[in-house]
Amino acid sequence: MLNMEQVKKWLHSLFQIIQVPEMKILPGHIAFFLVLSIIPIITLIGFIASFFSISIESLIQVATNIVPEEIMDLLMPFVTGKGMDMNIGLFMVIGFVLASNGPHAIIVACDTLYDEKDKNYLHTRVKAFVLTILLMLLFFFCLVVLAFGNSILNMILQMDFLSHIHTQLYWAFLFIKYPFAFILIYWIIKMLYTMAPSKKIPSKSVTKGALFTTIMWLIVTSIFSFYISHFGSYDLFYGGLSSIIVMMIWVYILSYVLVIGIAINRNNYHQLEDTSTNN
Repeated sequence: MLNMEQVKKWLHSLFQIIQVPEMKILPGHIAFFLVLSIIPIITLIGFIASFFSISIESLIQVATNIVPEEIMDLLMPFVTGKGMDMNIGLFMVIGFVLASNGPHAIIVACDTLYDEKDKNYLHTRVKAFVLTILLMLLFFFCLVVLAFGNSILNMILQMDFLSHIHTQLYWAFLFIKYPFAFILIYWIIKMLYTMAPSKKIPSKSVTKGALFTTIMWLIVTSIFSFYISHFGSYDLFYGGLSSIIVMMIWVYILSYVLVIGIAINRNNYHQLEDTSTNN
């Protein structure tokens, strides 16, 4: 059982880790590349839709009714093309490579915290690509299911053949959304925290950080979802930029929480090392 002195020592150590220069700049770095990853994701969705002969116009109509208009204005050029060609393919590859700089920064920061020398560049880059895929999937899930999930479901349930079970489906979605989201986010975040350091670390040392990050991501995203669903006049001061500003703040907070989770894990790893040494 931890006493107050141990708690203070743990919090002091956590604060010192967060003050490491790499940790101070990491949230903004991750946030930028998370937002950048939206473009290759949207481009890929547009290509898949055209490949399966799904109407791009219908997807745009659905998205326009869900996503703030200002954000859709930015994304529209990436989903209204005629299909995949060399230029679009090259653009997607470049976007993916640039987006991988965020996870690459996470790897470098983790190696600094865990006192591990960098692996060769190719090894680090390959790992960064894997982590990029995990983060992009997770970010897309949070955006579509948690942030805009209720709006998307309401649109689907407007279909005539679902009208008689509208209420049941809606409440079923609300009932399973957060338990499923908790399990998925926790699993991916824990995998990311375990894979990021070049040093092999025990999975149990990242449990607290993964739990903290998962819970905070759910809370922050719920607040973001509630805000965009219930406040239509938040553009009083910023006009058309308001939706983008709100989304950027949300992504930055998610990134900052992710970084605090790394610090928590490093703190726990240090405690486990001390315990094993004393034993």
